[in-house]
Order: sequence, then C-alpha cells, then structure tokens
Amino acid sequence: MGIKEGWTGRFYEDFEIGDVYPHPLGRTVTSTDNIWFTLLTQNTNPIHFDAEYAARTDFGRPLVDSTFTLALVTGQSVGDVSQNVMANLGWDEIRLPHPVYEGDTIHSYSEVLDKRESKSRPHVGIVRVKTVGYNQDDQIVIQFLRTFMVYKRGHGPEPVSDRVQRLLARADQPKR
Repeated sequence: MGIKEGWTGRFYEDFEIGDVYPHPLGRTVTSTDNIWFTLLTQNTNPIHFDAEYAARTDFGRPLVDSTFTLALVTGQSVGDVSQNVMANLGWDEIRLPHPVYEGDTIHSYSEVLDKRESKSRPHVGIVRVKTVGYNQDDQIVIQFLRTFMVYKRGHGPEPVSDRVQRLLARADQPKR
C-alpha cells in the first residue's frame, strides 16, 4: 500500500511573476452567511441584516458585509497561493467595485506580481499577489493586493503524509 499524496500547495520556489491561478471553488453566499458574519464581527449596520431597512436604501436589498467578501475570496485563494504561508504581511488597495448580494456566487483568481527572498529569514520568501473576486455575471466585486511570507521547499512544518507514514509503520509493528 502506498500513500498517495494530495495537493500540498505552492512553496516559494513554485511562484513565478506573471502566473495566474484560477481558484477552483466558487461559493454561493447565503443570507445566513451574511447575518452570522455581520453579527459575529459586531457590525451594527442594518443594511446587512435588516431586509426592511435595506429595501429603503439605494440597493433595495441586503448587502453582504464587505469584510465577509474579503475573507471569502482570501479563503478561496489559500490552496493555490498560501497553503504554505508562514505569515500574512498585509492586504493593500482593497477595492469593492460592485456590491455582493445574498445569493451571489463568487469565484476568484490570483496573479503573482512580485517575489523576493526574505532578508531576515533565509527559510522563507516574500510573495505579493493581486487577487480578484467576481460574481456569476463576471462583475468584479473585490480586488486586493496581498503580501505574505511563504516557506521554501523543505523548510515548512512536517507534512501530514510523513506523520501518516510513521503511523502506518507503527501499526505494522507486532503487538506485545
């Protein structure tokens, strides 16, 4: 029996300036997502959770909390750009050119803009990407720059597959 390793994400060496990663998973935003996130973050603006109030605004219906949109699109990018991140360094130039409504389905992609060696930590590099989120009508709903420190190959935490190998080896040992 062999262990079939799954996708483990990119390491510093895997990033090339100009590469674009279409993130494979879209997500339809529900009213429950919007209400829970808004209340969990103590955002008291009723445009996110009071349909009657929202109906009287220029939008005519509840808006999805923009910080939920940021979190969702960042999350969609993790498997492609930050599975092996040591630390996020910042989000910059966050733009919200079109509102997100309950029921919208959001997809995203990221483009590698820059990469460099870390001056203080030789086992990581610093990567900057532009991430764009768009809805089912191909309208851009968010875009931002994100900078993070990512491990170089062989310098991150122990892969899960190594732990599984140890567990399997132990299971093959005769019981006393």
